[in-house]
Amino acid sequence: MYGSVGASGDLIPLAYATRARRGEGYAYLRGERLPAGVALQRAGLSPLELDGRDALALVNGTSVTAAAAALALARLLRSYDSALTLSACLADLLGAAPAFLAPQLLRAFGHPGAVRAAAALLERLEGTVPAPDRPLQEPYSIRCTPQLLGAAEASLGHAGRVIADDLGGISDNPLFFAEDDLVAHGGNFFGQPVAFAADLLSITATQLGNLAERQLDLLVEPHRNGGLPPMLAAGPGRQHGVQGVQLAATATVAAMRRDAVPASVQSLPTNGHNQDVVPFGTQAALTAMAQAERLRWLHGSLAVALRQGAHLSGIHSTQRRAGAPRCLAVLERISAVVAPVDPDRPLDADIRRAAEVLDELADPGADFDAFTCHHEERQP
Repeated sequence: MYGSVGASGDLIPLAYATRARRGEGYAYLRGERLPAGVALQRAGLSPLELDGRDALALVNGTSVTAAAAALALARLLRSYDSALTLSACLADLLGAAPAFLAPQLLRAFGHPGAVRAAAALLERLEGTVPAPDRPLQEPYSIRCTPQLLGAAEASLGHAGRVIADDLGGISDNPLFFAEDDLVAHGGNFFGQPVAFAADLLSITATQLGNLAERQLDLLVEPHRNGGLPPMLAAGPGRQHGVQGVQLAATATVAAMRRDAVPASVQSLPTNGHNQDVVPFGTQAALTAMAQAERLRWLHGSLAVALRQGAHLSGIHSTQRRAGAPRCLAVLERISAVVAPVDPDRPLDADIRRAAEVLDELADPGADFDAFTCHHEERQP
């Protein structure tokens, strides 16, 4: 999949895909690698019969770049919604006063995305009861969430519009305009727009990952988590709680930061210097997909820690009536698939289950078409 420099089309990846559609080589069907002819037969498809300029047209565009970037965006839109939900659950669990979400405050900030993020957080936090011993000014991982998430929304919106434009455009070369009796040779196969957009997706995913990891750190630190035990261990000193989860989250964020280095500016000349400047959009888009999956894993990790924190704080106890109903409902959904960590156990399966719950809970409007088509209309 890395055999494209994002110019003259995604030649090598698309060549393999087109070859498979002809029934040659290999293809994947439901995760199984099969001879392409067998895969087509099982899928009820007939091999493509190519004629004229068909073969060139199928490999001479940036379809892989656009498709990978669109998949990354779709995943990140779900993760954006999960970030709102998890941030609200953390603030509710710790008893943070929601004053940092005051509409007047966010309107003064001047960024519509931050206003929308604050409104979404306030909606989720309706009914929360602040704890009397919380500091006046929360750590930035709580206090600055509307500003951070609002900026993420703006970046996802920009990337979405670029990707939508690319999916609706023609990246082949040359193009034939019969009505004008014109054969136009140019560079529509140069995937720079999506390359920039995909790098922006990677950067956005990384900062959302930074936020999730810091929120997890806040939750396991006994001097800042409202008196919960260190590492959320049910038996401190005898058990590790979610210590392994935090270590893995830290390592994951480090990997995300390395991969946030833009691919779209790593131009190298190739093809006898005919392609003397190239955008590397395919690599940018594939990296964005990987970043989105890492972020999903980080959110699953934070969800497991929140579930454990809720268990230890007695948030589900009938004696405690404080808590935002929407946040309580989220924690109950997670609790249905993740048992309390007592005693210690491997938590990788729990993280996957928690991530699946977050996917199910994500706003059904947080999809690619809705976001890109209506983003500009969603003004405060």
